[in-house]
Amino acid sequence: MIRAIISLAHSLQISVVAEGVETEGQLEFLRQQHCDEIQGYYYARPMPWADLVQFLNKRGEAACLQQ
Repeated sequence: MIRAIISLAHSLQISVVAEGVETEGQLEFLRQQHCDEIQGYYYARPMPWADLVQFLNKRGEAACLQQ
């Protein structure tokens, strides 16, 4: 069913965001299906803003937080 939803969304030119991804298997499946964005505990648990900034700084991705 996930394949069909992603395919339908893409045919309508809608980006797909998968939420709640927790395992590498889920991540790989979604990548194979060309899911546009992926979020979930696989990457990180919810955290306060200050912790998020520190987390992204360590990964070299803090530039995305600039307003």
